[in-house]
Amino acid sequence: MTTAPASPEKTARAELEPEPKSAVERVLLVVFVVLPFLAVLAAAPLAWSLGWLSWVDVTLFAVFYIVSGLGVTVGFHRYFTHGSFKAKKPLRVGLAVAGSLSLEMGVIDWVATHRRHHKYSDAAGDPHSPWRYGNDWKALIKGLFYAHVGWLFEKERTNRQRYAPDLMADRAVRKVHDAFSWLVATSMTLPGLIGGLVTWSPAGALSAFFWASLVRVSLLHHVTWSINSVCHVFGRKQFGSRDQSRNVWWLAILSFGESWHNLHHADPTCARHGALRGQIDPSARVIRWFEKLGWAYDVRWPDPERLAAKRLPATA
Repeated sequence: MTTAPASPEKTARAELEPEPKSAVERVLLVVFVVLPFLAVLAAAPLAWSLGWLSWVDVTLFAVFYIVSGLGVTVGFHRYFTHGSFKAKKPLRVGLAVAGSLSLEMGVIDWVATHRRHHKYSDAAGDPHSPWRYGNDWKALIKGLFYAHVGWLFEKERTNRQRYAPDLMADRAVRKVHDAFSWLVATSMTLPGLIGGLVTWSPAGALSAFFWASLVRVSLLHHVTWSINSVCHVFGRKQFGSRDQSRNVWWLAILSFGESWHNLHHADPTCARHGALRGQIDPSARVIRWFEKLGWAYDVRWPDPERLAAKRLPATA
């Protein structure tokens, strides 16, 4: 006796969590995605012209940007999503915490969404492909906006048990995921608190909050989202992949090497995305440091033969 195949509607529902995002979550999404960006647009020029920027602000911005950014690229992406290396428990927990400070998503939701993206990359089912509406210029403009930020406001969330059962079964990671709201509060308030204590002034606290919380979160969000949007439309394709992933060199530093996106989609478990000469990949360097310290092991570094087999002609 044969079993009838599941209907497309049933299959689509299985991709999503039975419980969609709540109204409170969607309101908070607006607060932590839209408001920092609006605050930057409104206040950054005035703050700069008035000299409202100190070395304390610059230092706090850099530290929190690097920690939360590498938490996403090394932790959420290369480690938790793709298993590019194995990590001892303290590093595993530390990467989950650091990535959560980016305010992008809890670690399990982030990983589930990104694994689903790779399963359907630039095809039906991809949660944030810029090609979802077509390939003419009007469709691409609409698609770029959706891939960059519009998809975040969808009510549905990717099914965690289907796409991240390993993390659902990891008690330490589950604890970090469940503490996401507290980590968000920490990420937003700690820079201002440190700035206030260092300068011993309310103005110092407010300035640090503006630059190292609002500006830092806004910049990191848009750099991360640019990988979903810009790096699937513009740039150079150097390796064979089944999607439209591209390399965008000018995003390499700010994205910690994530914008070498074409190789990543050609070889998703590779720990180094910028594997060719001149492709700067800070995340890979950090993984190398973790490996030398003994905190990371079984790192999947690029294999020359595998790269050569996937490499497109130089004229591509």
